[in-house]
Amino acid sequence: MNAHTRLVSPLTLNPDLDIPTLAETFRTRGHVRIPHVLTAGAPELYRYLEANECWMQLLNKPSGGAWEMPLHEWLEPGSRQRAEIEREAYANACDGFQYSYAALRIPAQDEACNDPVLCQISDLLADAAVKQVLTAITGIADPVFTDGQVTAYGHGDFLTGHDDDLAGSGRAAAFVLGLTPQWRLEWGGLLMFHELGQVPFWGMGPQFNTLDLFAVPKYHSVSLVSPAAPRRRYSITGWLSRP
Repeated sequence: MNAHTRLVSPLTLNPDLDIPTLAETFRTRGHVRIPHVLTAGAPELYRYLEANECWMQLLNKPSGGAWEMPLHEWLEPGSRQRAEIEREAYANACDGFQYSYAALRIPAQDEACNDPVLCQISDLLADAAVKQVLTAITGIADPVFTDGQVTAYGHGDFLTGHDDDLAGSGRAAAFVLGLTPQWRLEWGGLLMFHELGQVPFWGMGPQFNTLDLFAVPKYHSVSLVSPAAPRRRYSITGWLSRP
């Protein structure tokens, strides 16, 4: 099944957010978690993501770029290609930047879009009222959403530590909209904040319909997802960049 249909409910931002308190938390901590961020559309969006057949598994290449493979091929038992890619990826993860997860790319507003649901996500991120709320919380004037994607972390997926500070990108804050219901901390997939090679650290488990906003640069990672996890860890991610 490939659920390329428009959601019955619109993706609607919660109008009752306590903006002053959220803004103060972001200003003092460089991070804020916002529960119940959407009032409509989140459950249907989760069901759509579970049914989608177009996921691509992505892994960072040490030489630049990424390996990309349709998820159904990546999950084929005994795949020699997967074994070779994973071996190189795990070796790179020992002392370099590495990631492994499945993704759907969110089109920019000026791009053609053949997936109505991904179009709805793109429209939500570009909505003037949404941008106004995020400006009030982060202090970023007229933010531009860049490099948006929907991610799905499955068994063995992870993201090593980094700070998102890409030269010339204009990134000012990162966002993670969690869409995973009923997740246990011991299943991994935790959003963790820490400095390179230092303790202490602190982490946050995936929560459904919850938005994490954090300043760039801020060192963070996503912990390895356990084989015990009965579902994938879904989220919408990207950056708020200065125009």
